[in-house]
Amino acid sequence: MERAERRAAIERIKDAEAARDELRDTLAAVGVVLPSLGLDNASLARDVPQPLVDLDRCNPGIVRQLAAALRGSTP
Repeated sequence: MERAERRAAIERIKDAEAARDELRDTLAAVGVVLPSLGLDNASLARDVPQPLVDLDRCNPGIVRQLAAALRGSTP
């Protein structure tokens, strides 16, 4: 990977981290915690990283909290 590509990849990763943090903070403000929220390792391991934010799995209670937060109500 050349220097310009490396810089672009680093910026994409930083952007994905910022998006993850923004979602985590926004959800926390309404009482929702996604315990496995993070970056998808496989998307970072490519020759040219294309980072994805991984919401992962969560239990039904958390899913209901998330749905309620999106509706603007309480579960």
